[in-house]
Amino acid sequence: MNNLLLLSIALLSVGLKGTQTNAFSSVRSARQIHNELTKLNVRRPTPSRIRETKNFKDAKKLSQKFLDDFDLRTEEGNKGKTIAIFGGGLSGLSCAKYLSDAGHSVTLYEARPILGGKVSAWQDADGDFIETGLHIFFGAYPNIHNLFEELRITDRLQWAPHRMTFAMQELPGEFTSFEFPAGVPAPFNMAAAILGNTKMLTLEEKIKMVPGLLPMLLEGQSFIDAQDELSVLDFMRKYSMPERINEEIFIAMGKALDFIDPDLLSMTVVLTAMNRFINEADGSQTAFLDGNPTERICEPIKNYVESTGGKVICSSPVTQIHLNDDSTVKALQLKDGTHVEADYYVSAVPVDVFKRLVPAQWSTDPFFRQIDELEGIPVINIQIWFDRKLNSVDGLCFSRSSLLSVYADMSNCCAEYASETSMLELVFAPCSPEAGSPINWIAKPDSEIIDATMKELARLFPTEIGDDAPDNKRAKVTKSTVVRVPRSVYAAVPGRNKFRPSQQTPIDNFILAGDYASQKYLGSMEGAVLSGKLAAEVICDKDLNRSTKGLKDVHSSVLAKEFSSKEPVGIVGSGATVYGGGKQGNFENP
Repeated sequence: MNNLLLLSIALLSVGLKGTQTNAFSSVRSARQIHNELTKLNVRRPTPSRIRETKNFKDAKKLSQKFLDDFDLRTEEGNKGKTIAIFGGGLSGLSCAKYLSDAGHSVTLYEARPILGGKVSAWQDADGDFIETGLHIFFGAYPNIHNLFEELRITDRLQWAPHRMTFAMQELPGEFTSFEFPAGVPAPFNMAAAILGNTKMLTLEEKIKMVPGLLPMLLEGQSFIDAQDELSVLDFMRKYSMPERINEEIFIAMGKALDFIDPDLLSMTVVLTAMNRFINEADGSQTAFLDGNPTERICEPIKNYVESTGGKVICSSPVTQIHLNDDSTVKALQLKDGTHVEADYYVSAVPVDVFKRLVPAQWSTDPFFRQIDELEGIPVINIQIWFDRKLNSVDGLCFSRSSLLSVYADMSNCCAEYASETSMLELVFAPCSPEAGSPINWIAKPDSEIIDATMKELARLFPTEIGDDAPDNKRAKVTKSTVVRVPRSVYAAVPGRNKFRPSQQTPIDNFILAGDYASQKYLGSMEGAVLSGKLAAEVICDKDLNRSTKGLKDVHSSVLAKEFSSKEPVGIVGSGATVYGGGKQGNFENP
């Protein structure tokens, strides 16, 4: 069947060579794109085919399992367990939601005054929302879309047309798109999108991608996982892909997926995304929230948990994990000295925060010491307000810049930020040597970061930004913000997957959540939600004496080491970055 599929794609490529996939031309100015999309400026519903995918149905089945558990325990007179979760990002909130569905008594503790972790947002003195990052929702996020349906907030997603838009490096001010034809099933719609664009890769270059992608289609996840030891560049060389594929596609993908350059990025990350985009018709379609993430996602989950009798408590950082003699958790200690006791405990904090809390008794266990191999990657999020409307793309754009990853004009993409003047939100990556940058930008002053960004924007908008723009059209910056996240999602450098722990741990009453814990969506919003959901499943299975999925095997390279006991470093300080969040300017986030 897969061979027939590939033959069909090959035949399709012949038919599409030199043609367009829809009425839009393959290369257009930003103004043309904006004018075309303005005519379609209506709230699009969630693409219906998302609900037809196996991944969506599997996610829905898992959601139903928690509701069924509630019914089963009610029939048996089982009142459920008390659970203390620390970490109020998407993973912790997801875990709390699904444990609440199952009828357990949940209390979530968040260190900061605001929820959201890496998706948090807060208002500044001007009333503008400052975001930790530019967050995009893909069609291939089955657990997130199930969660939105369960909370009845699917109308908060603003779906963009199904296209992937790239700035043309050699043609300043011009953009090219991969257009996905409506109604065409996967993988033919992606074949049409790729082969219909003749501006970024030649037909010969596209054909030379096939030997590397064919095993992904034939072998699936096992092949994808096996490529984790290779960087993107290593993989390309292994399969003799032209260097231009890296320059045209993989650099942009790597920086968008993990804020890192392809020579440092595991190929598993790229293949995971491509696999979903190829096999799910609407997998690569993108949506924006219609407002800031803290209020539009996190608050509904909080309200849901509280409506079932649970609690969500902010400004309550966990500073120590106290143990019983048998190494199970006795209590969590909060910063104010309060001890929190529960039947089960869930860590949903970022990996860099959790490593500082691991008790000495656990520090010789290879399960916990493997986590030493994981650490977050730095990233910078920038928001720039202008005095006029730019001729910007109405959707996500891959800048293909050495400094910028992706950006969007949020005045076009987000209802809450809609304005007659533009506000660009941009991901500045890579921003440190460990991510591939020759300059440690994250340590630079805001002014230098904004100046460098404006130089890049002058290339993207040459008639509107920069010294060469006409005086009567030149946009002026009215405001800018820089948010640094020194440790964002775990760095997906080659060879890290084998060190990612399962949600279940060797400690009977202690569970891990967070995007770094093992799940197939890696370091993403979907990965965070799924990890929290899987953590909740471990507790529910234990409660009803069912078999769990078990512990993930610790890699032999870790088992071969001897570890000395070490005391936890602990949490020092109180700023947002201490707990894995972002820092704005020269002061801490609220």
